[in-house]
Parts: sequence; structure tokens; C-alpha cells
Amino acid sequence: MSFFTKIKGVRVPHKKNTAEAEPKVLPAVSSVFLPMNMHIGAPSVPCVAAGDAVLVGQKVAEAGGFVSSPVHSPVSGTVTAVHDKLYATGEKVGVIEIASDGRNTPSPDIKPPVIESTEDFIAAVRNSGAVGLGGAGFPTAVKLTVRPEQTVDYIIINAAECEPYITSDTRTIIESAEDIFFGLSLLKKYINPGELIIGIEANKKTAADYLLRQSELHTNKELGVKIAILPSVYPQGGEKVLIYNTTHRIVPEGKLPLDVGCIVLNVTTLAVIAKYVKTGVPLTHKVVTVDGTAVKSPANVLAPIGAKISDLLELCGADPDAAAKILYGGPMMGTAVPSADVPVRKNTNAVLAFTEKEAVLPEEQPCIRCGRCVASCPLKLQTVEIHNAYLNNKPEFIEQYKANICMECGCCSYVCPAKRQLTQYMKLAKAALREYQDKQAAAAEKAKLLEEAANGE
Repeated sequence: MSFFTKIKGVRVPHKKNTAEAEPKVLPAVSSVFLPMNMHIGAPSVPCVAAGDAVLVGQKVAEAGGFVSSPVHSPVSGTVTAVHDKLYATGEKVGVIEIASDGRNTPSPDIKPPVIESTEDFIAAVRNSGAVGLGGAGFPTAVKLTVRPEQTVDYIIINAAECEPYITSDTRTIIESAEDIFFGLSLLKKYINPGELIIGIEANKKTAADYLLRQSELHTNKELGVKIAILPSVYPQGGEKVLIYNTTHRIVPEGKLPLDVGCIVLNVTTLAVIAKYVKTGVPLTHKVVTVDGTAVKSPANVLAPIGAKISDLLELCGADPDAAAKILYGGPMMGTAVPSADVPVRKNTNAVLAFTEKEAVLPEEQPCIRCGRCVASCPLKLQTVEIHNAYLNNKPEFIEQYKANICMECGCCSYVCPAKRQLTQYMKLAKAALREYQDKQAAAAEKAKLLEEAANGE
């Protein structure tokens, strides 16, 4: 099934060098360290202490709240430390460090969950440790928690994988198509959406063929899954973009997909949930694309969560110390890391290492008012006006031009002939807007209290 839309975006080089590469298994690591903030929301809370013995799949941290996720050990061994550690973002986060014994002994508590109701299914999703594995890291159980007054018209499986280089989702589709459709059957049974859609870009023909063949099997016909073959236009995998391109629904400002009857799940996240329901094995390992101009042998690598990304780079023939820039994720929305000692996180779908030629940012030039940034923005934002409002300290105009709906996809920076770092300015503008709105809210609350005091309330 094909969908055609005219939403804006940019054509980026695909560079899917590893699309046909079966994942390599990372050799045994000596240790892992597990950050407690590998998801959006409240940090996880450790439930082990230094000196404790742990096994593969054992829960080592509980969800720290409703919007949170548990963490499971990817190795067997001994907990060496539970402490706060300076992290790549410059903040201190809780970390569990585990020394591996090299035996990878599975926990005897691993067993398939008993699911007899929607509540049981949501609990299983939470216990699996699943979060948005496409990069966002939002706890999946929260996405699937639907209030009685809400209706789920569509569940959309995001298989677009639109960033250059990254092919980890593609490999999930090729190697785990049956699990994906089992996961779809679980969603159909326990969430009961009106329609199930898988969105995938047209440039992933092999993966799309796997999905189409699986959807045609007799056992899956009753699911009524639609395969949406979408134009290869970045950022096709952006949540709001994908919703519009598959359903023509628009998520309003300040609203969530569920407010317009949609739930979007990453395709690898769905496969993790399916495997957990089948086996009881939680999320402990992740397929990560390792690529970039500083990598001699690009590959997909199956790695334990918590392994150092330096181990992945060395496996693929890259010298971490020689790379001028290393990214978590893709070149459009990825995050630069300060060193290769940072760990593979739950939502790490790629590690890219670049030589100095690609790493050095070009010098910014004055804006020539060409309008390319506006023409390319998938959300039709007035990028130039937001940029100017930020530079001139006019937060009220930042608010007026709706900067807070920016998805930070990087299209504006990519097309700018003056090489202005517009995406970074958009982030700064959003931060300035939040500060302005907080001050406005505080002033309104103060005025309310003063009025109540004057009226003797």
C-alpha cells in the first residue's frame, strides 16, 4: 500500500552502508555501566547495591514513577558501584556499574508473563523495560495507557528510519518480521485500535518486502495491517510528520498523538515487546549501527546496553581517539559525545564517528534572506523570525511564531547556504521561551495571591 503526501522536508544522502549487514555480536565485555536516565521522565531507582551478584535479565533498577522505566542487567557478575557520575550532558546521573564474570548466566526469574487483560499487557510492556528505541526514549507503557474517554483510531509503527547511515531498524525488520507481526497481534487484541499501519520509506525495498510478505500470510490477514510505503523525504520518521503522512491528522500545538486518536511506536520497540511476551527476556541488548568516515568496517553490532561505545568502534576498525567527532544517533538529530567512554543506552540506534573534515562546522555567514529554511520546515515555522526574536531577546515573538512546536529535525540548518546553525538557535529560543513562560506564570500567581489578600480571602 502506498501513501503520497506533499509535506515539506529535505532530501538527504541515505548512506545506508550497513543495510545488508547482519549484526555482529560484540565480544564479551569486562564491565557495563547503566545510567538511570535512559528514557524520558523520572530516573530509574536502583534496587541493587555494591557487592550484589546479578544475572542476565535481572532487574537492577525500578521505574522511578509513572513516566519511567526499569533497567535490567545485560551481564552476569557483581555490582561494583551504585553512585552518581558526571555524564555526557554535563550533569550528574545515577549509574550502576557491573563487572561481568564472562558467563552470561540468565536469571531464573526469566519467564513469559501471564497476560489475560489489557492491564496485564501494559504491565508486561512496563516490565520489559521497553522505551522508544528510535531515539526518543519515551516509556512505551505510558504511550499505551489509554484513558476510558480516549479512542485509539490508529497505531502507527514507525519503520521510516529516515536519518542517513542508520539501519538498525531495517535489520530488525529483516530478522524479526514474525515478532513484529506477533507484536501487532498483541496491540490488536489488548489496545484494539481501529487500524494498524506500518510506515516505511520507499528506499528500504528489502525491508518493505519482508513486511509485505509477512502481512500476506494467512495467519496475519485478520490483523488488517496496512503497509504505508512513503516518499524518502527527511524527516519522514518524525512522529507528527508520520502521523500526517499516514492518516492526514494534525497533532495540535501542546497536544499528544493520542489526543488525535493515534499512537506511534518504533518498530524495534515493538519487536522487543513481542520477544518479552514470548520469552520473558527483557531489554538488555541493542542492535547499533556503527558507521561514519572514521569507521573502516561499518557494521550493525548487537551490544549489551551499558557497554562502552569505544568497544563498538574498535570492533568496526575505528580508533576512538582519532575520531574528531562521535555522535549518538544520526547526523541530523544526533548528539555529540565528549568521549568514547559513554555507554550504549536503551535508545542508542547508532554510533557515528567522523574524521576532522566532516566534524568541523563551517563558519557562519550573514543571513541572505533566501527563505530556504522556511521552505524546508515540515512544520511550516518561520525560522528566520524565531532566530531574530531570540537574538533580540523578544520571547513574546518567539511564542507568537510557535517555536515550541519545533521538532529540532535540522532541516533548516541543512539547507542554509549561509551555514547558520539554525537548529541550535531554535533550541536556545525554546529555552528562552520556557523561561519567559515560567516568569509569566509566576507573576500571574503572585498577582492572584495579592488580589486574594486584598479581598480578605
